[in-house]
Amino acid sequence: MIRFENVSKQYERNGITTQALNNINLTIDKGDIYGIIGYSGAGKSTLVRLINFLEKPTQGEVIIENQLLNQLSNSELRQVRRKIGMIFQHFNLLESKTVYDNVAIPLILNKKNKQTIKQKVHELLEFVGLSDKANSYPKELSGGQKQRIGIARALANDPTILLCDEATSALDPQTTQAILNIIKQINVKYKITVVLITHEMHVIEQICNKVAVMEKGQIIEHGNVLDVFGHPKHQTTRNFVSSVINDQIPTGVVENLLEIEGKKENIKLFKLEFLGRSASEPVMNSLILQQKVVVNILFAHMSEIEKTVLGSMFVQLKGSETNIEQSVHYLRENGVQVTEIKHWEIN
Repeated sequence: MIRFENVSKQYERNGITTQALNNINLTIDKGDIYGIIGYSGAGKSTLVRLINFLEKPTQGEVIIENQLLNQLSNSELRQVRRKIGMIFQHFNLLESKTVYDNVAIPLILNKKNKQTIKQKVHELLEFVGLSDKANSYPKELSGGQKQRIGIARALANDPTILLCDEATSALDPQTTQAILNIIKQINVKYKITVVLITHEMHVIEQICNKVAVMEKGQIIEHGNVLDVFGHPKHQTTRNFVSSVINDQIPTGVVENLLEIEGKKENIKLFKLEFLGRSASEPVMNSLILQQKVVVNILFAHMSEIEKTVLGSMFVQLKGSETNIEQSVHYLRENGVQVTEIKHWEIN
């Protein structure tokens, strides 16, 4: 549905060239909730503005539903843009207009008749749960209510694509969750493909099925959210994943390990990573019942992503060298990724 083929974007200002995007190749399929994540300056917003051609690539092709955007006339581009809704971090509502009028704006610009406008606006206000606010003004609304109105407005022209540019960044956690639930409903009820720009990994975790991680204008990692969360390859991705899945050794654990440093017992530290079946089966309980080693669970964290459990655990295994090796082999046979952590890696 949305394809970037060798897309780069440069800006020229005062004789200085800035490379905003560098050779982007990306496919977003129909029905995806596709998250684009990166730190400030990574190129996320530039990328999303290429989808509706508010920015044009310096090189490469942006393709929407098999249409090469740079080959379209202005009138053809307007037709494509009508099928692309957009919601923003700071809502972009007209303060002098009522809620009803704000939602109606795209329909008025599209020259719909009054009855069609009335029916559509009321339908959308009901969908976002604000039917009673039709005659209110934006200044009378909370941030979450303003964003709901922004969503209703974005849906007015029955888009096939919804672009969300940091749509929850200005909201508190509870309101963020409510907005994410609405975006998920939009995807399911209206069959709309969602492209979601964010710097918050928990947003990706909550509703996205695919994710691309950006850094310095490049996509450094992409794929199914579960694959990226379960096996992050790039340090930036690992940093984002750690913000929702704590896979770092906690300070208290480090202190305990340093206390046993130098003792004669054969104790080794391992990081265990569980995914899917290995997370749902009693693998650790079975290991403990075998009584070959003493198992000391130091820290554990579990999350559910795309209805699949993903987790990490730090454990000490105490016993003979042979029994520890056999225990590690048992864990790996049961789908657990096992990494030994040496003493110099925790100092």
